[in-house]
Amino acid sequence: MDWSSSTSIGLVFILAFLCILKIARFWDNNQRKNFPPGPRPLPIIGNLHLFDLKRPYRTYLELSKEYGPVFSVQMGSRKIVVISGYETVKEALVNQADAFAERPKIPIFEDLTKGNGVVFAHGENWKVMRRFTLTTLRDFGMGKRAIEDKIVEEYGYLGDTIASQQGKPFDISKIINAAVANIIVSILLGKRFDYKDSRFVRLLNLTNENMRLAGEPLVTMYNIFPYLGFLLRANKTILQNTREFHDYITVTFIEYLKNLDKNDQRSLIDAFLVKQQEEKSTTNGYFHNGNLLTLVSNLFTAGVETISTTLNWGFLLMLKYPEIQKKVQEEIDQVIGSNPPRIEHRTQMPYTDAVIHEIQRFASILPLDLPHETAADVTLKGYFIPKGTYIIPLLTSVLYDKSQWEKPDMFYPEHFLDANGKFVKKDAFMPFSAGRRICAGETLAKMELFLFFTSLLQRFNFQPPPGVSSSDLDLSPAISFNVIPKPYKMCAVARS
Repeated sequence: MDWSSSTSIGLVFILAFLCILKIARFWDNNQRKNFPPGPRPLPIIGNLHLFDLKRPYRTYLELSKEYGPVFSVQMGSRKIVVISGYETVKEALVNQADAFAERPKIPIFEDLTKGNGVVFAHGENWKVMRRFTLTTLRDFGMGKRAIEDKIVEEYGYLGDTIASQQGKPFDISKIINAAVANIIVSILLGKRFDYKDSRFVRLLNLTNENMRLAGEPLVTMYNIFPYLGFLLRANKTILQNTREFHDYITVTFIEYLKNLDKNDQRSLIDAFLVKQQEEKSTTNGYFHNGNLLTLVSNLFTAGVETISTTLNWGFLLMLKYPEIQKKVQEEIDQVIGSNPPRIEHRTQMPYTDAVIHEIQRFASILPLDLPHETAADVTLKGYFIPKGTYIIPLLTSVLYDKSQWEKPDMFYPEHFLDANGKFVKKDAFMPFSAGRRICAGETLAKMELFLFFTSLLQRFNFQPPPGVSSSDLDLSPAISFNVIPKPYKMCAVARS
């Protein structure tokens, strides 16, 4: 090989290397614009080497101690700004709500939703779908007596199923999942399923598996380096599961179309199909089948996973702290007696209300919130953040903020009680997020948590299996997209 050709090859390698650095934004002009500080990125991988990919929120918490409440990291070529602590998260999501209201395009969720639905939707489509969702949830009884009656009926079935275990050790998570799912299903489809119905069990399994897989390190790698998608098996399973879920919903709404009566709407699907027919004449339609499929999937997943995960943590914490369980039961006996719990009892039960709030705070089931994106250039705590920046509101840092909570690392219901035992609202209580993207089903979730929790503690004493003491119980979470407890068994003994 002559000298000139080897020089040419060398130049090609150097240019290729410089291109890679440029693509990875190794020389980042954001630094000159007072962009939030952060650890120095490596070429190609960015700051990936610093992360615990199974529990990334722990890495973010450590970095916030070093870099402050607004800092940046780089994942592959993407710059991410992390906001932590109550004051900063409130400033961004509430005080500057419009500027932080977008969602970034994340490869796995773009593959799944194509920008449809409500959770990972963008721009005008998100606004239209959110408005429809809120209106329809209200129309079908969210926060009203109609949906409360459904929950009361459902906790009867749930209690009977638990009683059938006859005090033997069992895993409560699957039955809690089914009971909670029936509430959102009654709104989406206008019916309830038997807990053993094979289609229902299949839908729940698909949803649970997708939540677990979405938290896998391999899926995180795909989101950072989407061109590696062909290597990732978990990614393919998530897509297959979603297709199967969509196939079931498609068959359902085709059936519903046959009997559609706009003067007698039985479910959210009916309400959507009526809108679809009204919209036929317009050109820029939002009520198309893609939005319907994704919206139903979004609401099913959100309506099942968050509430059932919180309840699963709740019962594990009652096993761990039997003295707290006993105090809740004393309040139930005093206020409700043997009557069915109703939502009107909540204001008379400050201790129980405080315990439920503390379960949500302590469990912190969405530690990173869902990611946001800036819809405009914005300044936060003196730092410049350009439009289109990926934002992680570190919700767990709000729920564990030492300036807001007396004993943040402990399970301590007194966080929500004053000196006289009255319930106290806390501004830093943000398990449903805050601002424009706050959870659309917050009112429904609060109602379900109170009614399911109190009805079961009214009927049963929850105890660890024989040979297991409260101190043996493990509160460290399993790996998932949300923070779920590791599988556990318990005994439910009927109260006399």
